[in-house]
Amino acid sequence: MSRILDHFSGIEHLVRRKLSFIVLPGFDGVAMYDVLDFFFRGLFKGVLNYRASAIAYNFFLALIPLVLFLFTLIPYVTSNDLQGTLLDLMDKMIPASVFSMIKPTIVEIVSRPHSGLLSIGFFMTIYFSTNGIDAIIDGFNQSYHRMETWPWWRQKLNSFFLMLLISFLVMIAMILLTTGKFTIDILDEYQIISGSGIKIILTIVQWVIIAGSILLGVSVLYYFGLKKDRTRRYRFFSAGSILATALFILGGYSLKIYFENFSNYNVLFGSLGSLIILLVWLYYNSFIILIGFELNASIRRSKNVTKARNRRLYEI
Repeated sequence: MSRILDHFSGIEHLVRRKLSFIVLPGFDGVAMYDVLDFFFRGLFKGVLNYRASAIAYNFFLALIPLVLFLFTLIPYVTSNDLQGTLLDLMDKMIPASVFSMIKPTIVEIVSRPHSGLLSIGFFMTIYFSTNGIDAIIDGFNQSYHRMETWPWWRQKLNSFFLMLLISFLVMIAMILLTTGKFTIDILDEYQIISGSGIKIILTIVQWVIIAGSILLGVSVLYYFGLKKDRTRRYRFFSAGSILATALFILGGYSLKIYFENFSNYNVLFGSLGSLIILLVWLYYNSFIILIGFELNASIRRSKNVTKARNRRLYEI
Protein backbone atom coordinates (compact mmCIF):
# COMPACT_ATOMS: atom_id res chain seq x y z
CA MET A 1 0.00 0.00 0.00
CA SER A 2 2.80 2.38 0.93
CA ARG A 3 4.50 1.61 -2.39
CA ILE A 4 1.34 2.61 -4.29
CA LEU A 5 1.08 5.83 -2.29
CA ASP A 6 4.73 6.60 -2.98
CA HIS A 7 4.10 5.99 -6.68
CA PHE A 8 1.19 8.45 -6.77
CA SER A 9 3.18 10.94 -4.72
CA GLY A 10 5.96 10.76 -7.29
CA ILE A 11 3.51 11.35 -10.14
CA GLU A 12 2.00 14.32 -8.28
CA HIS A 13 5.45 15.82 -7.71
CA LEU A 14 6.34 15.37 -11.40
CA VAL A 15 3.09 16.99 -12.60
CA ARG A 16 3.52 19.85 -10.16
CA ARG A 17 7.09 20.47 -11.32
CA LYS A 18 6.08 20.39 -15.00
CA LEU A 19 3.12 22.75 -14.50
CA SER A 20 5.31 25.14 -12.50
CA PHE A 21 7.29 25.90 -15.68
CA ILE A 22 4.28 26.34 -17.98
CA VAL A 23 2.92 29.87 -18.42
CA LEU A 24 -0.15 30.16 -20.63
CA PRO A 25 -1.10 33.29 -22.61
CA GLY A 26 -3.36 35.52 -20.54
CA PHE A 27 -1.99 34.25 -17.21
CA ASP A 28 0.05 37.45 -16.66
CA GLY A 29 3.33 35.57 -16.38
CA VAL A 30 2.11 33.34 -13.54
CA ALA A 31 2.86 29.61 -13.63
CA MET A 32 -0.01 27.34 -14.59
CA TYR A 33 0.30 25.32 -11.38
CA ASP A 34 -0.15 28.39 -9.14
CA VAL A 35 -3.21 29.54 -11.10
CA LEU A 36 -4.82 26.08 -11.08
CA ASP A 37 -4.15 25.74 -7.35
CA PHE A 38 -6.17 28.88 -6.55
CA PHE A 39 -8.68 28.11 -9.30
CA PHE A 40 -9.69 24.73 -7.88
CA ARG A 41 -9.80 26.18 -4.39
CA GLY A 42 -12.26 28.76 -5.66
CA LEU A 43 -14.36 26.12 -7.42
CA PHE A 44 -14.64 23.74 -4.46
CA LYS A 45 -14.71 26.24 -1.60
CA GLY A 46 -16.59 29.08 -3.28
CA VAL A 47 -20.13 27.55 -3.11
CA LEU A 48 -20.59 28.07 -6.85
CA ASN A 49 -23.80 26.03 -6.90
CA TYR A 50 -25.61 28.42 -4.54
CA ARG A 51 -24.28 31.49 -6.32
CA ALA A 52 -25.26 30.07 -9.73
CA SER A 53 -28.75 29.23 -8.42
CA ALA A 54 -29.28 32.82 -7.29
CA ILE A 55 -28.17 34.16 -10.67
CA ALA A 56 -30.34 31.65 -12.57
CA TYR A 57 -33.40 32.64 -10.53
CA ASN A 58 -32.96 36.32 -11.38
CA PHE A 59 -32.25 35.44 -15.03
CA PHE A 60 -35.48 33.47 -15.15
CA LEU A 61 -37.46 36.46 -13.86
CA ALA A 62 -35.76 38.73 -16.41
CA LEU A 63 -35.91 36.39 -19.42
CA ILE A 64 -39.62 36.44 -20.23
CA PRO A 65 -40.06 40.26 -19.94
CA LEU A 66 -36.91 40.76 -22.03
CA VAL A 67 -38.08 38.42 -24.81
CA LEU A 68 -41.55 39.97 -24.84
CA PHE A 69 -40.10 43.49 -24.94
CA LEU A 70 -37.67 42.72 -27.78
CA PHE A 71 -40.25 41.02 -29.95
CA THR A 72 -42.88 43.67 -29.18
CA LEU A 73 -40.42 46.37 -30.23
CA ILE A 74 -39.43 44.67 -33.50
CA PRO A 75 -42.66 45.40 -35.47
CA TYR A 76 -42.20 49.12 -34.79
CA VAL A 77 -38.56 49.55 -35.72
CA THR A 78 -37.44 46.97 -38.28
CA SER A 79 -38.35 44.45 -40.93
CA ASN A 80 -39.22 40.78 -40.84
CA ASP A 81 -35.58 39.87 -41.53
CA LEU A 82 -34.55 40.66 -37.96
CA GLN A 83 -37.56 38.78 -36.60
CA GLY A 84 -36.55 35.68 -38.52
CA THR A 85 -32.92 36.08 -37.48
CA LEU A 86 -33.86 36.28 -33.80
CA LEU A 87 -36.08 33.21 -34.08
CA ASP A 88 -33.34 31.27 -35.90
CA LEU A 89 -30.78 32.31 -33.28
CA MET A 90 -33.01 31.21 -30.41
CA ASP A 91 -33.65 27.91 -32.19
CA LYS A 92 -29.88 27.33 -32.42
CA MET A 93 -29.00 28.34 -28.86
CA ILE A 94 -31.78 26.89 -26.67
CA PRO A 95 -33.26 23.38 -26.42
CA ALA A 96 -36.06 22.63 -28.90
CA SER A 97 -38.68 21.91 -26.22
CA VAL A 98 -38.11 25.31 -24.61
CA PHE A 99 -38.24 27.06 -27.97
CA SER A 100 -41.47 25.29 -28.93
CA MET A 101 -42.98 26.39 -25.61
CA ILE A 102 -42.36 30.11 -26.16
CA LYS A 103 -42.48 30.34 -29.97
CA PRO A 104 -46.32 30.61 -30.32
CA THR A 105 -46.41 33.58 -27.95
CA ILE A 106 -43.51 35.25 -29.74
CA VAL A 107 -45.03 34.76 -33.20
CA GLU A 108 -48.36 36.18 -31.99
CA ILE A 109 -46.61 39.26 -30.59
CA VAL A 110 -44.49 39.80 -33.69
CA SER A 111 -47.47 39.56 -36.04
CA ARG A 112 -48.90 42.87 -34.86
CA PRO A 113 -47.80 45.73 -32.56
CA HIS A 114 -49.02 45.78 -28.93
CA SER A 115 -48.46 49.20 -27.39
CA GLY A 116 -49.67 48.02 -23.98
CA LEU A 117 -47.17 45.20 -23.85
CA LEU A 118 -44.45 47.59 -24.98
CA SER A 119 -44.97 50.00 -22.07
CA ILE A 120 -45.45 47.28 -19.44
CA GLY A 121 -42.69 45.09 -20.83
CA PHE A 122 -40.26 48.01 -20.89
CA PHE A 123 -40.47 48.71 -17.17
CA MET A 124 -40.54 45.00 -16.27
CA THR A 125 -37.49 44.41 -18.45
CA ILE A 126 -35.55 47.31 -16.91
CA TYR A 127 -36.33 46.19 -13.36
CA PHE A 128 -35.75 42.44 -13.68
CA SER A 129 -32.77 42.75 -16.05
CA THR A 130 -31.05 45.15 -13.65
CA ASN A 131 -31.70 42.68 -10.84
CA GLY A 132 -30.19 39.93 -13.00
CA ILE A 133 -26.96 41.88 -13.55
CA ASP A 134 -26.94 42.82 -9.86
CA ALA A 135 -27.18 39.11 -8.96
CA ILE A 136 -24.15 38.40 -11.17
CA ILE A 137 -22.12 41.09 -9.40
CA ASP A 138 -23.24 39.68 -6.04
CA GLY A 139 -22.01 36.30 -7.26
CA PHE A 140 -18.65 37.86 -8.12
CA ASN A 141 -18.43 39.52 -4.70
CA GLN A 142 -18.98 36.20 -2.91
CA SER A 143 -15.94 34.62 -4.53
CA TYR A 144 -13.57 32.53 -2.42
CA HIS A 145 -10.93 35.06 -3.47
CA ARG A 146 -11.92 38.19 -1.60
CA MET A 147 -13.11 41.05 -3.79
CA GLU A 148 -13.51 44.76 -3.13
CA THR A 149 -17.17 45.76 -3.27
CA TRP A 150 -19.15 48.90 -4.06
CA PRO A 151 -21.79 50.48 -1.81
CA TRP A 152 -25.23 49.01 -2.63
CA TRP A 153 -26.45 52.12 -4.47
CA ARG A 154 -23.30 52.25 -6.62
CA GLN A 155 -23.67 48.56 -7.45
CA LYS A 156 -27.32 49.05 -8.48
CA LEU A 157 -26.35 52.00 -10.68
CA ASN A 158 -23.51 50.02 -12.23
CA SER A 159 -25.88 47.09 -12.86
CA PHE A 160 -28.29 49.40 -14.66
CA PHE A 161 -25.61 50.77 -17.00
CA LEU A 162 -24.22 47.28 -17.61
CA MET A 163 -27.71 46.10 -18.53
CA LEU A 164 -28.03 48.96 -21.06
CA LEU A 165 -24.59 48.23 -22.51
CA ILE A 166 -25.22 44.50 -22.89
CA SER A 167 -28.66 45.16 -24.43
CA PHE A 168 -26.97 47.45 -26.96
CA LEU A 169 -24.43 44.73 -27.77
CA VAL A 170 -27.25 42.22 -28.31
CA MET A 171 -28.98 44.56 -30.77
CA ILE A 172 -25.70 45.14 -32.63
CA ALA A 173 -25.20 41.37 -32.88
CA MET A 174 -28.72 40.95 -34.28
CA ILE A 175 -28.08 43.64 -36.88
CA LEU A 176 -24.77 42.00 -37.87
CA LEU A 177 -26.47 38.62 -38.23
CA THR A 178 -29.18 40.13 -40.42
CA THR A 179 -26.64 42.07 -42.50
CA GLY A 180 -24.51 38.95 -42.98
CA LYS A 181 -27.48 36.96 -44.20
CA PHE A 182 -28.53 39.80 -46.51
CA THR A 183 -25.01 40.03 -47.98
CA ILE A 184 -24.85 36.29 -48.63
CA ASP A 185 -28.29 36.41 -50.29
CA ILE A 186 -26.97 39.10 -52.67
CA LEU A 187 -23.90 36.98 -53.46
CA ASP A 188 -26.21 34.08 -54.22
CA GLU A 189 -28.46 36.23 -56.42
CA TYR A 190 -25.52 37.32 -58.57
CA GLN A 191 -24.19 33.74 -58.54
CA ILE A 192 -20.91 34.78 -56.95
CA ILE A 193 -21.44 31.99 -54.45
CA SER A 194 -23.92 29.22 -54.98
CA GLY A 195 -24.92 25.77 -53.85
CA SER A 196 -23.62 24.26 -50.62
CA GLY A 197 -21.01 27.02 -50.27
CA ILE A 198 -23.72 29.49 -49.22
CA LYS A 199 -24.90 27.35 -46.35
CA ILE A 200 -21.35 26.74 -45.12
CA ILE A 201 -20.40 30.43 -45.27
CA LEU A 202 -23.67 31.51 -43.62
CA THR A 203 -23.14 29.02 -40.79
CA ILE A 204 -19.55 30.18 -40.27
CA VAL A 205 -20.58 33.86 -40.27
CA GLN A 206 -23.38 33.20 -37.79
CA TRP A 207 -21.18 31.31 -35.35
CA VAL A 208 -18.34 33.84 -35.60
CA ILE A 209 -20.79 36.64 -34.74
CA ILE A 210 -22.34 34.59 -31.94
CA ALA A 211 -18.94 33.70 -30.45
CA GLY A 212 -17.70 37.28 -30.77
CA SER A 213 -20.86 38.65 -29.16
CA ILE A 214 -20.64 36.21 -26.24
CA LEU A 215 -16.94 37.00 -25.73
CA LEU A 216 -17.62 40.74 -25.81
CA GLY A 217 -20.62 40.48 -23.46
CA VAL A 218 -18.78 38.30 -20.92
CA SER A 219 -15.72 40.57 -21.08
CA VAL A 220 -17.94 43.57 -20.36
CA LEU A 221 -19.36 41.78 -17.30
CA TYR A 222 -15.95 40.79 -15.95
CA TYR A 223 -14.30 44.14 -16.64
CA PHE A 224 -17.01 46.56 -15.49
CA GLY A 225 -18.69 44.29 -12.93
CA LEU A 226 -15.62 44.28 -10.70
CA LYS A 227 -14.43 47.10 -8.48
CA LYS A 228 -10.88 47.57 -9.65
CA ASP A 229 -7.73 48.67 -7.91
CA ARG A 230 -6.60 51.72 -9.89
CA THR A 231 -2.95 50.89 -9.27
CA ARG A 232 -3.23 47.67 -11.33
CA ARG A 233 -3.85 46.90 -14.96
CA TYR A 234 -6.77 44.69 -15.99
CA ARG A 235 -7.27 42.87 -19.27
CA PHE A 236 -10.56 43.49 -21.08
CA PHE A 237 -10.37 40.21 -23.02
CA SER A 238 -9.19 37.87 -20.28
CA ALA A 239 -8.44 34.17 -19.93
CA GLY A 240 -11.67 33.80 -17.96
CA SER A 241 -13.83 35.41 -20.65
CA ILE A 242 -12.27 33.17 -23.33
CA LEU A 243 -12.87 30.06 -21.19
CA ALA A 244 -16.46 31.10 -20.46
CA THR A 245 -17.16 31.75 -24.16
CA ALA A 246 -15.85 28.31 -25.13
CA LEU A 247 -17.92 26.62 -22.40
CA PHE A 248 -21.01 28.64 -23.35
CA ILE A 249 -20.86 27.43 -26.95
CA LEU A 250 -19.62 23.86 -26.49
CA GLY A 251 -21.54 23.10 -23.31
CA GLY A 252 -24.69 24.89 -24.41
CA TYR A 253 -24.75 23.05 -27.73
CA SER A 254 -24.10 19.74 -25.95
CA LEU A 255 -26.98 20.42 -23.56
CA LYS A 256 -29.22 21.20 -26.52
CA ILE A 257 -28.31 17.89 -28.21
CA TYR A 258 -28.80 15.96 -24.96
CA PHE A 259 -32.22 17.41 -24.19
CA GLU A 260 -33.41 16.93 -27.77
CA ASN A 261 -32.22 13.34 -28.20
CA PHE A 262 -31.53 11.59 -24.90
CA SER A 263 -33.54 13.11 -22.06
CA ASN A 264 -37.13 12.16 -21.24
CA TYR A 265 -38.17 15.16 -19.16
CA ASN A 266 -41.20 15.80 -21.36
CA VAL A 267 -42.30 12.16 -21.05
CA LEU A 268 -42.03 12.23 -17.26
CA PHE A 269 -43.28 15.74 -16.53
CA GLY A 270 -45.31 16.70 -19.59
CA SER A 271 -45.30 20.43 -20.37
CA LEU A 272 -43.44 21.10 -17.09
CA GLY A 273 -40.47 19.31 -18.61
CA SER A 274 -39.78 22.32 -20.84
CA LEU A 275 -39.71 24.56 -17.78
CA ILE A 276 -37.25 22.24 -16.03
CA ILE A 277 -35.02 22.22 -19.12
CA LEU A 278 -35.10 26.04 -19.24
CA LEU A 279 -34.06 26.26 -15.58
CA VAL A 280 -31.22 23.76 -16.10
CA TRP A 281 -30.05 25.74 -19.13
CA LEU A 282 -30.07 29.01 -17.14
CA TYR A 283 -28.29 27.35 -14.20
CA TYR A 284 -25.58 25.99 -16.49
CA ASN A 285 -24.95 29.39 -18.08
CA SER A 286 -24.85 31.06 -14.65
CA PHE A 287 -22.33 28.47 -13.50
CA ILE A 288 -20.14 29.16 -16.54
CA ILE A 289 -20.12 32.91 -15.84
CA LEU A 290 -18.84 32.20 -12.33
CA ILE A 291 -16.21 29.70 -13.54
CA GLY A 292 -14.71 32.27 -15.91
CA PHE A 293 -14.70 34.89 -13.17
CA GLU A 294 -13.01 32.49 -10.73
CA LEU A 295 -10.25 31.88 -13.27
CA ASN A 296 -9.59 35.63 -13.55
CA ALA A 297 -9.67 35.99 -9.76
CA SER A 298 -7.25 33.06 -9.42
CA ILE A 299 -4.81 34.67 -11.85
CA ARG A 300 -4.89 37.94 -9.90
CA ARG A 301 -4.57 36.15 -6.54
CA SER A 302 -1.66 33.95 -7.64
CA LYS A 303 0.06 36.96 -9.21
CA ASN A 304 -0.17 38.86 -5.91
CA VAL A 305 1.11 35.86 -3.93
CA THR A 306 4.00 35.36 -6.36
CA LYS A 307 4.97 39.04 -6.12
CA ALA A 308 4.86 38.92 -2.31
CA ARG A 309 6.95 35.73 -2.27
CA ASN A 310 9.57 37.22 -4.61
CA ARG A 311 9.68 40.40 -2.55
CA ARG A 312 10.41 38.44 0.64
CA LEU A 313 13.15 36.45 -1.11
CA TYR A 314 14.69 39.69 -2.39
CA GLU A 315 14.68 41.22 1.10
CA ILE A 316 16.41 38.13 2.49
